[in-house]
Amino acid sequence: MTDNMLVVSSSPHMRSNESTQTIMRDVIIALLPATFFAVYNFGSRALIVTILAILGAVASEWLFQKATGRKNTVTDLSAALTGLFVALNIPYTVPFWIPVIGSAFAIIVVKQIFGGLGQNFMNPALAARAFLVLSFPRIMSIWSFDSVTSATPLDILKAGGRNMPSLQDAFLGNIGGSLGEVSAAALLIGAAYLLIRKVITWRIPFVYIGTTIAVIAAIQFFNGNGFDINYLSYHVFTGGLILGAFFMATDYASSPVTPKGQIIFAIGAGIVTAVIRLYSGMPEGVSYAILFMNLWVPIIERFTIPKAFGEGDSHGKK
Repeated sequence: MTDNMLVVSSSPHMRSNESTQTIMRDVIIALLPATFFAVYNFGSRALIVTILAILGAVASEWLFQKATGRKNTVTDLSAALTGLFVALNIPYTVPFWIPVIGSAFAIIVVKQIFGGLGQNFMNPALAARAFLVLSFPRIMSIWSFDSVTSATPLDILKAGGRNMPSLQDAFLGNIGGSLGEVSAAALLIGAAYLLIRKVITWRIPFVYIGTTIAVIAAIQFFNGNGFDINYLSYHVFTGGLILGAFFMATDYASSPVTPKGQIIFAIGAGIVTAVIRLYSGMPEGVSYAILFMNLWVPIIERFTIPKAFGEGDSHGKK
């Protein structure tokens, strides 16, 4: 008798050897180009901010789980990844207690209080960034490049676009901004890694960026400003759009799992980002757009969940 026999078992069925730890490891690897560039670009202070944010996140998770008697999950790398995201979403000029406070807020308030990994209804790192911006607006708005404090390209763009850095500098990262958003080139290298490894799909990042650009282009056109490819390119390559679209909006816990839901989620985030950038008092809108759409995920999934096999056909229809 041959040994190649079919094994029949009840669901659920395991389809791959991926685990939370391997997925978190892949995302961390994908963020390394942007992290290394930030340290190269901003110096040792950026490295210290990054280390403090990661340590703050890991320590917060360990202490909270120890205090509440929960199973320790530090080794799944999710806390370390959250800390890295927090670091990449703040400027390197912040006091050293800021990344620690931000990571503690992300882990304890946004993640653990709601049940831990997979139970949080919004992205912890983006919620921490929003908390820090609202609580410490002056500290979180000091941008510096080559030891010279200056406005970010999106600030300049919103003020009229005079004295903008070259598009090449904006793409490579020779500009001021948060640690992880300055180099579009480094972020795209990491994004390609995530797509090749199939950690993420194309739906959320490409639809998100495409919608943002389409809405901005349409508004500019109907306002009589024509179609300016350089203007649109600055909106893509500066600010947090690439970081948000590929790395933050694709968070498994706070984004839809259904294919149609992911597209609806991305379109909504793109529209909100464009409206905030063009009509609000803030030059950036990625963080608030993703957090806003996080709140809609349960409703989006409810109306986009695929039908069970046989449901609605001539045999299964009631």
